[in-house]
Amino acid sequence: MHAALLSALLVVATTCAASATFAEPPVVLDLWPGKVPGDTGIGPNGPIGPERVRDPADAPTSTAKWLTNVTRPTLTIYRPPADRNTGTAFIVCPGGGYWNLAWDLEGTEVAEWLRAHGITGIVLKYRCPRRAGEQPKDPAPGPLLDAQRAVSLVRSRAKDWGIDPKRIGIGGFSAGGHLALSTGIHYEKRAYDLVDAIDAASCRPDFAVAAYPGYLADKDTWELLPAIRIPRGMPPVMLVHAFGDTEPGSSSIQSAEMFLALKRAGVPTELHIYAAGDHGFGIRKSDKPVSTWGNRCLDWLRNLGMYAPRN
Repeated sequence: MHAALLSALLVVATTCAASATFAEPPVVLDLWPGKVPGDTGIGPNGPIGPERVRDPADAPTSTAKWLTNVTRPTLTIYRPPADRNTGTAFIVCPGGGYWNLAWDLEGTEVAEWLRAHGITGIVLKYRCPRRAGEQPKDPAPGPLLDAQRAVSLVRSRAKDWGIDPKRIGIGGFSAGGHLALSTGIHYEKRAYDLVDAIDAASCRPDFAVAAYPGYLADKDTWELLPAIRIPRGMPPVMLVHAFGDTEPGSSSIQSAEMFLALKRAGVPTELHIYAAGDHGFGIRKSDKPVSTWGNRCLDWLRNLGMYAPRN
């Protein structure tokens, strides 16, 4: 066979192999070994039914696939190819007001983007909707248990998945952004009794990213809520918002107030408030500068020593 043709065939074969690696389906793992701690399974209108995707007619202007009735929390793991793996892991918390999960817009699309950059993207499917007796104006308490367990589970499997156990972060969008921050805040004490050996691994994330978070400040005074108590040793934080966010309770002022509180507490923090944009931009590209925030996040992680891209 002609040497040039053989060389070309090898290039094609290598490219196809790499593409096949990227196309490998993600792995889904149950978060808990049995009964989900702290969960009654009872929603505001009675027992929660089977997990389902909401009827698009319920939100005709939405660009997201909304998942609800989650009683079996899981992790969906998108691992990069071995030759692209940077050893960094990022647990992704979709938003949805603690009622639903924007599964594609703020979940799987983000994990795919992370994987393309050599980061293990892990989507946390946490319990929703809110359970009976929970106040709509307050964050739901159950998802924090799921997020703490997720960090410990990933850390306990770090060696198996090619992850550096000191480079495991969490990030989220809207209510998921609040959940990511809450996980960083409450790392010193779990919200549940230890279940098994997995919980021997620390539930402290090594960094936290919050995009257009809510449930941080009073909507009248803009003072941070009493539950936002920043502990010594909280991991570094990145906050992202659009100036014109019109979602009730998710004004960019919340991120600004959170930044000031973190700054006063001595927590390394970076804040980006983009002039143009609204709520729910995820990682999707648009003609607005806010869609470039993902690249700023990679820069931030690189500066922290949490990410080193491999060519």
